Amino acid sequence: MTRALYDDLPPRLDFTATVTEVHGQRVQLDATAFYPEGGGQPGDVGRMSWAGGDAAVTATRKDKATGAIWHELEGPMPAVGMPVSGAVDPGTRWRHTQRHSGEHLLAQAFHRVNPVFAVEAVSMTSPECTIDLRGDPGEGHVQAAETLLREVFGRHDLTLDTPVVPEGDLGRYPLRRPTKVRGDVRLVIFQDVDGVPFDVSACGGTHVPHAAMAAPVVILRTERIKGGLTRVVFMAGEEASAYLGGVYRDGRALAQTFSVPVERLTERVEGLRAEQRATADALTATRRALARTLLDAAPRVDIGGRSFQRHHVDDPAVLTELLMLVETPDIVATVSPSGRCGIATANPDMDAGALLRTVLAQTGGKGGGKPTLAQGQTAQPEAFLEAVASALSGQ
Repeated sequence: MTRALYDDLPPRLDFTATVTEVHGQRVQLDATAFYPEGGGQPGDVGRMSWAGGDAAVTATRKDKATGAIWHELEGPMPAVGMPVSGAVDPGTRWRHTQRHSGEHLLAQAFHRVNPVFAVEAVSMTSPECTIDLRGDPGEGHVQAAETLLREVFGRHDLTLDTPVVPEGDLGRYPLRRPTKVRGDVRLVIFQDVDGVPFDVSACGGTHVPHAAMAAPVVILRTERIKGGLTRVVFMAGEEASAYLGGVYRDGRALAQTFSVPVERLTERVEGLRAEQRATADALTATRRALARTLLDAAPRVDIGGRSFQRHHVDDPAVLTELLMLVETPDIVATVSPSGRCGIATANPDMDAGALLRTVLAQTGGKGGGKPTLAQGQTAQPEAFLEAVASALSGQ
């Protein structure tokens, strides 16, 4: 067993210990303030030094079977029995602590919105943290959870208490979810000045001494994942503040581009989207009218008793509109300079898809479709229409 110093209050970031085992680039100590990866929280990083040596601690992990904590080092290695000094990186520890506290508080907020929203899994390995919930929370539940947390941060001074209690005493505490830990259990409790708990969880992680230090907690999005779970992606603390600051700066710059205040940016964007939709509808109508004009005006020739019409069309979108307008027994073939091509017919004796594949086998390209309409891409647009005519003549 490695004696855990990371549970000490106030938190210890610097310590001395003795090397008990070395394996490759991993070191085990008799005591450590480096928190090992676990419970969704990443392990601590920092530095380890000894007489004549110094190395970076790049990861910290715990062997669940033995309780030993292993420190992965980058650089020279100390020898067994050597005294060492450890220094946990304070910035990384603080961010991890804020994430973990934010996860507890957000999970409790969802639980209070509806107890059916039970946590199945958590991850805090990056600034975008996640909790996976059962119960399928919707947007209204998300907003309610965020509102509750804002009230908690703004109106209540929730402080941290971390008692270690016997397993038999757990019934005295309103645990958010049952624990699988046996024996003595470390609880993480955020409670108000009267000792009324907001959240009680069995947890071995590191946490902020005051809940407000994890603020803000911002939900970025939700997504459905396998197992019928809803994944809630969130950020907490300084990382959330930096994210929100960046979003606001970008929004302000965008608002200035549109000459509106930030609070009217959504309104302006919605207006532009409506204009875009109207323009797209007008463009589609124009293309359809042009396609109708081309279809009505182009001459038809008789090939093997079939009425054949050919078109060179610059705009592939107009090409598609033209093919979709074919309603008579005519066989219509069209091609653009870029090689977009198609054949359409209402003749029950013809198969546009089969005809197109035959022609593309000669001119190069790929395509296909239904008996009434087929489209593709030819490598020889200048030869495509003649190839269609030739194919018809040979049938």
